[in-house]
Amino acid sequence: MNPDSASADSPALGVLKLLAQEAPPARLVELLRLARHQRMPRARLEELKQAVSLALDVHTSVEQRRRREAGLMALIDTTQQMAFRDDLNDLLNTATSQARRLLDFDMAWISLSLPDGGSYVHTSKGEITPSSVGLELATGFGLGEQVLRTQAPLWTSDYLTDDRFHHSPAIDEVVDSEGLHAVLAVPLTHDGTCIGALYGASRGRRHFSPDEVSLLRSLAAMAAPAIEETRRLERIQAALAKAENERSHLAARLNGLERLTGIQTRLSGMFLAGGTLHDILEMADGELRGVLVLRDAAGRTLAGTGDIPSADPERVVRALAESHAIGAPVALTETVWAMHVTTGVEAPGVLLFQRSTPLTEEELRLLHAVGQTTALVQLLAHSAGAAAGPARDECLDSLLAARAQPPRRMIERVRRLGLDPDRPHAVLVVRPEGAQQGEAAVWASSYTYRHRGLKTARGECLVLLLPAEDASDAARAAGGELSRVLGHPVTVGAAGVATGLGSLAKAHQEARRCLDALVSLGATGGAASARDLGFLGLLLSDEHDADTFIDSVLGRMLEYDSRRSTDLVRTLEAYFTSGSSPTRAAVHLHVHANTVARRLERITELLGPDWQKPANALEIQLALRLLRTRDAVYPGTTERDGNPVDRARARFPGTERAEESPGP
Repeated sequence: MNPDSASADSPALGVLKLLAQEAPPARLVELLRLARHQRMPRARLEELKQAVSLALDVHTSVEQRRRREAGLMALIDTTQQMAFRDDLNDLLNTATSQARRLLDFDMAWISLSLPDGGSYVHTSKGEITPSSVGLELATGFGLGEQVLRTQAPLWTSDYLTDDRFHHSPAIDEVVDSEGLHAVLAVPLTHDGTCIGALYGASRGRRHFSPDEVSLLRSLAAMAAPAIEETRRLERIQAALAKAENERSHLAARLNGLERLTGIQTRLSGMFLAGGTLHDILEMADGELRGVLVLRDAAGRTLAGTGDIPSADPERVVRALAESHAIGAPVALTETVWAMHVTTGVEAPGVLLFQRSTPLTEEELRLLHAVGQTTALVQLLAHSAGAAAGPARDECLDSLLAARAQPPRRMIERVRRLGLDPDRPHAVLVVRPEGAQQGEAAVWASSYTYRHRGLKTARGECLVLLLPAEDASDAARAAGGELSRVLGHPVTVGAAGVATGLGSLAKAHQEARRCLDALVSLGATGGAASARDLGFLGLLLSDEHDADTFIDSVLGRMLEYDSRRSTDLVRTLEAYFTSGSSPTRAAVHLHVHANTVARRLERITELLGPDWQKPANALEIQLALRLLRTRDAVYPGTTERDGNPVDRARARFPGTERAEESPGP
């Protein structure tokens, strides 16, 4: 029997049969319509209407129960999925995706609370614009902030027109750009604390039923503990990673310190074993993998493993001051570091290190240790020199007193003190212009020890014996360093270069006369040998070396005349004889005045633009007189070996330009 025929006999039975068949509500409504069309008796029609109404209620209840069961099953499935998520992003993506599927949302997102108030959108699904994720929700604005404050669900059928909460322009702009109307928000609560909110939204107007609100809230209730647990695990993992990183860092530092300690032990061992500055820098270079150079206060290189270009002196001074203040190396440039090196008895030097890569903290400490070790080596050398001072002073006093070649035992004594008696030596007489003879004597002991020389004191002056190829250079170097150490000028007279120890007494007397000449001329603070004093030096020298004086004054012209067969020397004599008149000189030489003018131009090129100044002209005339006197006494000397012409050819190459042709 079909429900339609049964309804005529028993309306309730027909409705029950439709319910048993799980017929849709439309079939029940159709049954009632047919009964009305067939003009069923009123009493039976009323009975049918009541049965249909009850059936529709039953059907609604069944559907609600089914939806609840489906929702519960979906929640169980979601819980299982979230249980296997150990990444916060994966967990939140799962929660928002399930929210969209369970409640047929167009868009779902989760906001998390910020420590200082407000919240931000962490994850979103279903969005059509990129502006939602990362959006900050200010405190007191928007639907979600009210949910966070009350910890209760809240929904609206049309967000932009709802005035139950404060609107934020930024939030409204996102809602409008996404085309959203209905929005439902439920709190994410864990242990009584609201950690965020779960949102669902539709792009059409929609009224959310209590079951829908309850379902989304249940989803939020399961997601919140999982979110908090995941965040807790992430914090634990971050803390573990940080602890591991710190452990690795500490282990690396410990290894570095152990390595540094070992290197410092090696440096100490090298120092105690008498290692040289070069040995120490070589060992440190192998550890630091760069270039090390040790320079003294004058900028001279004492030892090094390579070349480092000179830097701006002012920058070096600032770097040394900073290094001395902090007790550590400082960066001079991006690739060069400087370390202040001082012994306490000499002007401070600098240890430079160059490398293209930055230095680690341990390497900076190693560079500092290398600087200290080099200072100790220099201090030891100074102390050794000072300790041997009396014996060295006595030895030099004996040498200066000797009027002939010293006996063999004296020569052996000199060798034991580190001198080579066969090398050329210069004798310097040094007078400090301040009242610091004691400090100057300490410096002299260290200086002569470092340069393998001897020193002694004579009155207010110091006498130094130093290996040297040029007495003037040795005087300037020693005077310059002592001036910097004392902070006052010193005057240095020099003599030499003496070959053999038997000539030291004469060299000492000549050096003393040079010192007295400098003082008499008002040139205190200067340094000079007899050669530097011109014709005055010729008078002061024991050897009275006229050839050297002529060579130093006229050497270029002698060389030029010899190579070109010109007459520049005779022209210069005629010029001075004629009272510095080119015209009268031309008459004297029987040449045209233009020829004399051209020769004078060439003389200016050879002697320099200042040759006619009174002091220079006096020396030139004296040299010319000596030249003519020597040629008269020793005819033909210009052709013998070793004369000024030969020396000039060696000293002044390149003076071979042809003389200009004479004028008309």
